Amino acid sequence: MPVGSKKGSVIFSGFRALGLYSNHLSHVVRYHKKHREFYIVTAVGNCFHTYNVKKLGIVAVSNALPEDISYLAADRMLVYVAIGKKVSAFARNKEVVHMYTGHGADVHLLLPFGDHIISVDRGNAVIVWDVESEEEYLQITFDKVSFEVSAVMHPSTYLNKILFGSSQGGLQLWNVKSNKLLYTFTGWPSGVTVLQQTPAVDVVGVGLSSGQIIIHNIKFDESLMKFQQDWGPVTSLSFRTDGHPVMAAGSPVGHIGLWDLEEKKLVCQMRDAHNTAIAGLTFLHGEPLLITNGADNGIRVWIFDTAGGGGRLLRSRLGHSAPPTKVQHHGLNGHHILSAGQDGTLQSFSTVHERFNRSLGHGSINKKKSKKKSLRYDKLKLPAITTFASESARQSDWDSIVACHRGYLMTTTWNYQKGSMGAHKLEPERFNKNRALSVHATVAKYVTALFISLKCVLSPQSGMRRGQYGEDEAHRGAVRGVSVDGLNQLTVSAGADKLVHIWKFKSRKLVHSIDLGTTPVTTHLHRDSGMLAVALDDFTLNVLDMETKRIVRKFSGHRGQVNDMAFSPDGRWLITAAMDCTIRTWDLPSGCLVDCFLVDFAAVSLTMSPTGDFLASSHVDNLGIYLWSNNTLCGMVSLRPLPADYEPTVIMLPGTCPGQDEEGEGDADLNTEMIEYESPEQLDEQLVTLSMLADSRWKNLLHLDIIKKRNKPKEPPKVPKAAPFFMPTIPGLIPQFAPSEDSNQGEQSKIVNFGVLAQKSHFYQQLESAMLSNKYDGPVGMLKEMGPSGIDAELRGLAPDMGGDVSVLQGFLKMVASMLDSKRDFDLAQAYLALFLKLHLRLISQEPGLMEEASKVSEKLEDTWTSMQTLFNQSLCLLSYTKSALL
Repeated sequence: MPVGSKKGSVIFSGFRALGLYSNHLSHVVRYHKKHREFYIVTAVGNCFHTYNVKKLGIVAVSNALPEDISYLAADRMLVYVAIGKKVSAFARNKEVVHMYTGHGADVHLLLPFGDHIISVDRGNAVIVWDVESEEEYLQITFDKVSFEVSAVMHPSTYLNKILFGSSQGGLQLWNVKSNKLLYTFTGWPSGVTVLQQTPAVDVVGVGLSSGQIIIHNIKFDESLMKFQQDWGPVTSLSFRTDGHPVMAAGSPVGHIGLWDLEEKKLVCQMRDAHNTAIAGLTFLHGEPLLITNGADNGIRVWIFDTAGGGGRLLRSRLGHSAPPTKVQHHGLNGHHILSAGQDGTLQSFSTVHERFNRSLGHGSINKKKSKKKSLRYDKLKLPAITTFASESARQSDWDSIVACHRGYLMTTTWNYQKGSMGAHKLEPERFNKNRALSVHATVAKYVTALFISLKCVLSPQSGMRRGQYGEDEAHRGAVRGVSVDGLNQLTVSAGADKLVHIWKFKSRKLVHSIDLGTTPVTTHLHRDSGMLAVALDDFTLNVLDMETKRIVRKFSGHRGQVNDMAFSPDGRWLITAAMDCTIRTWDLPSGCLVDCFLVDFAAVSLTMSPTGDFLASSHVDNLGIYLWSNNTLCGMVSLRPLPADYEPTVIMLPGTCPGQDEEGEGDADLNTEMIEYESPEQLDEQLVTLSMLADSRWKNLLHLDIIKKRNKPKEPPKVPKAAPFFMPTIPGLIPQFAPSEDSNQGEQSKIVNFGVLAQKSHFYQQLESAMLSNKYDGPVGMLKEMGPSGIDAELRGLAPDMGGDVSVLQGFLKMVASMLDSKRDFDLAQAYLALFLKLHLRLISQEPGLMEEASKVSEKLEDTWTSMQTLFNQSLCLLSYTKSALL
């Protein structure tokens, strides 16, 4: 099929997403009885993730849904999600097994209720569904003016009863089996946001939009206690069940309040538990653990084991709470990706395992002050990072990362090994702080590029300035990009004056200038090959050779501004991303476009791993970092120039999937037994397949007489005086009980019946029937179940002097030939044939029919060995070349 008609990308395939953990929906906690372990289910866009609480390792990712999930609920067997007007039920945390349709508006509340699921839509309609039949069991419609359903729960021990809360502040208790309103609670002036069962029967916790929390007895319609939080509406409630009468309440600003229900007072405040609203919080049953999640893309587990009643962070999974703007691989192994987001944080994500993720934190002008006082209230905290550069060489000796911040002339250093902000803040002395912010950012980028070179212009130990390029200014406009070559000999800069200047790195003298004719947007240098890619504001690309100081390639085709560029490790490909939502791959030697695909959201940053196995990208309005695998490393990919009228197809962004190397975290089936993989008998008809039998079953067939002679007992066995009782068995590899003798049988006759002696064995009969049908699986299967002595006896019994026949000997040779043709049980075919020739070689030489059949078997055997020897030689030759060739 021609490349032009290839769907998607030829080079890249979606692999997985990094840094996606949670959104604004509340999590669900499930308990698996067989594993005796708690699991957390969180929604992420149009799918949901399942984590174990023990390690917060991801164990399952659901299949993607056509729309984003609007609500999440779960029971012991199924996970229920609301998408638009539909409700889907997932089994094994992965595939949809039930679909419930019938709502006239979007569903926003779900409640599993035994064999039923209750759903509430925005039109104020409540439908009770039968889970298995997917049929509507009951529908209740409320007047939206007087009672708009905002919360729903099932009171413990209340059979068939459901408690509804309204945005008007009232409560209603219904019997869903009889479809009757049992009781109406007057309620409160503020709307009900949360209903939660307390550890006590008949008592529920009610959270209101005014921030008030009511502990209410629904049996007597009596409020037992009231609390008030000052952080806005109550977003979630949970109660400890490990012997401590403590209630936790979430707020829209990320704080958690802990209330003592016996003393009726606030005992602790967990401020800034999340950067955004607390979406959900749950105390694990019988354990001092609190699980929280929020819209800041974070899951946290808190443990209450300290004095004062507060919780400390036990473990967490954190991503960016705002879309990342810059991603870059750090190190030479390609296992770590640095990411700067609009949330102001700098984070490192591991492509190997989530436990290696780390956050370097948020930048602050006054680092010491921010430690004493929460950074959230630090007025001098730095804004988001716009760009950064890193170098892993000697990163243990000094800060290895330097970053620019939006609107700031000053650049900051970061220490990767310590996982924190560095000691220095780099700021040129000759610029005063009243200059335009755009100039500040440009100069900061200029300093950044110079800092991360193998011999730094700005000293990482002291942070002192070492020089500048140009007497007064390097360019007559904003500097759009600066790079240093791999040998620290040349520095190249591009400016808004449409010029590219090449400078001596040490002496800082101007060597050469190139007029681009158009204003550059950004630059990217491949330091090993000395190729500089320049993106222009007319959406074209120029490639400059630093050695010849000439433009060697020009590419056009993008229909939007180029956001970022990346080279392949060998410098052969230039990969570009633009605002036209395309990711294009240009082949530099041929000067052609060889790959192009569309994504739903424009990529803002690209980075290729140093090993060339993955391309990482970040996209507009997306919190994750998306990995694309390089198909050329896994197989042959034919790259041809794409035509000028090539229309790329849209590829969905890859989803999150569990790592293959996680210990104890790969069981995605939490409800059923583990399904064992059964390997097929033969992977391919062209492959030679061994029998996988033990060597003792076939390897010693030729030496059986020697083994018998060696193992011959010196003395006859002695019968014990009082032998214990054993059931008689038939000799063989598979134990079988001997048939019982007839008790009425008379005295055994001493006359020898020669007909019995000449009786054919079961294998002999199977071989005769196989000769007629030309299917030899039956006799081969019988030989595979026999031991060496049994096989030897059966092959001896084929001879005419032992009651056999020449035609049966021919049938055995045909059986061996069929084994060679199928290329199965190759080792057994060799062993059986060797023993057969050893026993019947003289007879074969005397019978023309046997000689003819043996010649056919010999030819097939020689052809098979020749083919195998050719493959062995090819593999050895390739291995020898890779070990000795200079690549």
